[in-house]
Amino acid sequence: MMHIILGSASPRRKALLEALGYSFEVQTQDGPEDYPTELKGSEITDFLAQTKASRIMTDVPPNTVLLTADTIVWMENRVLEKPRSSGEARRTLLELSGKTHEVITSVCFRTSSQTWVSHAITEVEFAALSQEECDYYIEAGNPMDKAGAYGIQEWIGMIGVVSIKGSYTNVMGLPTHLVYRTLKELATAGF
Repeated sequence: MMHIILGSASPRRKALLEALGYSFEVQTQDGPEDYPTELKGSEITDFLAQTKASRIMTDVPPNTVLLTADTIVWMENRVLEKPRSSGEARRTLLELSGKTHEVITSVCFRTSSQTWVSHAITEVEFAALSQEECDYYIEAGNPMDKAGAYGIQEWIGMIGVVSIKGSYTNVMGLPTHLVYRTLKELATAGF
């Protein structure tokens, strides 16, 4: 039987993995989310997901899969980071207003014999947002722990997202289709 370790403190990732029907334990290790400046788009999330896996566990026990992930919002060839203040959250949301951006999530799977990374990219189009709408969300929501200062499943996503092309759960932080397919292949292969 496969033992799964989720290397993430994200409540959204935990809820999504539970919704897939998996039993798992959570192990986390805090550390900086720094990456080489020459990396772009999915190269950043691939690097960070692998770094998180290495930080948590270098030797994975037999019949165990360590799963780590990283999500960024990528727009106009740069990362829109998690905001550090309400003012930064407001600026980020107004920058997303009326534009299309990409949400990129990489998932690292580590077993006792191998490590590999897969990623998903979802295009998200935002409607024009007013400063009042942004301020309401900042006061009522919790944009500080989210890439791009928003959660698609929250109020701002309900009123602001015009369209998405790709995985909805990817925008929440875990592309469940990718995780399910990979874990199913591992179980079938009897790694």
